[in-house]
Amino acid sequence: MTVKQSNSLTNTSITTVNVAVAVIHYQNQYLLGFRAASQHQGNRYEFVGGKIDAHETAKQGLIREVAEETGINIANNTAVKLGRLHHDYGDKQVCLQVYRIEVTAQQYAQYKNLSYGLEGQKLTWVEEAELLAGHYDLPAANKTILAWLQLPMQITVTYPLSHFDAASNPIAAWLQYHHEHITAGAWVYMRTKAAGTENSIKQLLQLRTDIQAITPDHLDMDKADNVEANNQIIASHLTQTQLMQWSSGVAKEPMSYSALSTSLPLIVSCHDVDSINAANQLASIRLQQQLPPVIGIFLAPVECTQTHPDTPALGWEAWSNLANLADMPVIGLGGLSPMMYKQAVLHGGVAVAGIRQFLK
Repeated sequence: MTVKQSNSLTNTSITTVNVAVAVIHYQNQYLLGFRAASQHQGNRYEFVGGKIDAHETAKQGLIREVAEETGINIANNTAVKLGRLHHDYGDKQVCLQVYRIEVTAQQYAQYKNLSYGLEGQKLTWVEEAELLAGHYDLPAANKTILAWLQLPMQITVTYPLSHFDAASNPIAAWLQYHHEHITAGAWVYMRTKAAGTENSIKQLLQLRTDIQAITPDHLDMDKADNVEANNQIIASHLTQTQLMQWSSGVAKEPMSYSALSTSLPLIVSCHDVDSINAANQLASIRLQQQLPPVIGIFLAPVECTQTHPDTPALGWEAWSNLANLADMPVIGLGGLSPMMYKQAVLHGGVAVAGIRQFLK
């Protein structure tokens, strides 16, 4: 299916080919095809997929393409929406609609020795660690997908410093509490809500070398003289306020994009349609400028929370409708527990996040 899409940088009308992409895996094994030298982006590995026909939805195209290329019937498998990638190859512009599908043990057993697809293309199952490490040469548009795949099923959010105001030394209390209560190997959004807390975050990461951190963009934690060298900081976070301020600035000066040129991937917070549209715009611009991608959005609040009892909850239905608008993976936040991961997936998300129920 082809659609007309307005290019935000040039304001010209371009034709985009919509493609369904299936990131098929069984546990830590991922299925890749290999493009022949004569094909567009030839001599590269790729995820299974193909062009969506005019009469099809993205999921219908996904099911058909996987069946035609591999013989695997994924009609009854859960398709987890990762996102959409608008990419300009110069000679071709595509919108990749990307879904992650885990096959069953029975399906994997049946197809694990598959060397060639039904269309004659080479197929191979590869280890997740090698795939994410870049050992397989993929088309440029696929590299953002690898960043998306690194998101965990759950993300822990720290308490703000104000939660420890009653302590004689709130910063020390914040540090000690999170040192003791963050689960092993967790991704952690360091939501301190205060300036000048770089040293506290640095100390926590030194104490907990097993965790990965998402840090507030205003703290400039990605500078070379800080803790980025230890590879624990994997993303910067933008609040919805920061995101909308950026979007407003772009509207006034269309060619001024340098304000958010952080060298780290971004995770942004969204609460409504306008902020999701701004996040999509930011993701597109960063892709065009070959900057690290927007790897996810915190979409909140799904349910009422103790910290913001007066903020109306979206509820799963409204949350799902908003999640469908996003061009990147969506993380549920607000009144959730780790046990609600499957519920988030069924409503279009990839992960859940929170404070109380995510700290041991």
